Amino acid sequence: MDSPAAIDLELRVLGPADAPPLLLLHGGPGAPRSLAPLPEDLARDFEVYEPSQRGRGDGPLTVDAHVADHLRLRQRIVDARGVEPAIVGHSWGAMLALVIAAATPGGFACVALVGCGTFDRASRAEYKRRFAAATDPALAARFAAVDDDPTLDEDERLRRSALLLDPIYAVDPILPAVIPRCDARANRESWADMIRLQEGGVYPDGFAAIDAPVRMFHGDDDPHPGGMIFASLRPLVRDLALESWPRCGHEPWRERAAREAFLSGLRGFVRAHARPPAAPRSQ
Repeated sequence: MDSPAAIDLELRVLGPADAPPLLLLHGGPGAPRSLAPLPEDLARDFEVYEPSQRGRGDGPLTVDAHVADHLRLRQRIVDARGVEPAIVGHSWGAMLALVIAAATPGGFACVALVGCGTFDRASRAEYKRRFAAATDPALAARFAAVDDDPTLDEDERLRRSALLLDPIYAVDPILPAVIPRCDARANRESWADMIRLQEGGVYPDGFAAIDAPVRMFHGDDDPHPGGMIFASLRPLVRDLALESWPRCGHEPWRERAAREAFLSGLRGFVRAHARPPAAPRSQ
């Protein structure tokens, strides 16, 4: 496969320059800046690099393109800071973090997966079952109304539909869901390529190359079945552990019952493995 053309990702950098670097990947795919206020929470302890992932382009968007983008960004961080960053991903971003870590053994201090997506048919089927069970007729009607609204383009339909997921994805949120914008085509193409790679046996088998410690952070009430996802990864990822909480959905940093425990656990895991920079921040 031809290497994707290099692009400069839109990037926010938050936090102190003398703190360990952390690369933070949003979900979706195609939902940049959807992690608020998690970047700000983590920037108290780490130098957080928050890129917006590549969107639609001239050709189909592939997992390889996303990986190449983030490996270039990782190299920029290493060149500027002198140490390997931690990588933290949410949902689709957690899946992408595993793929990126597998592509560069030794390239990351540690890997944290928050609300990770699925890697096999059984887990996807369970996700769909849970999703359907949580979708009552009133919510289904609201989804249909968004889909049928002729005044909305596909990006805005995806954004509004994603916001409607909150009753399914959250248990007792103390913070609002934040989805500033969506790229529906990037979502569709990226996910289709991930499924193609899974069906072809590339993933999760390829995760055997990961040599960094990996920790899953997962809500017990997330429709993505954390226990099943952990079980599918455990035979392949040599240093994998799962931390989970009751009364917690897909975004632990928003949940009343889990927010503080989640942030404490995530910070502790990254601190245990990441190192402060050896070089000043490049300008």
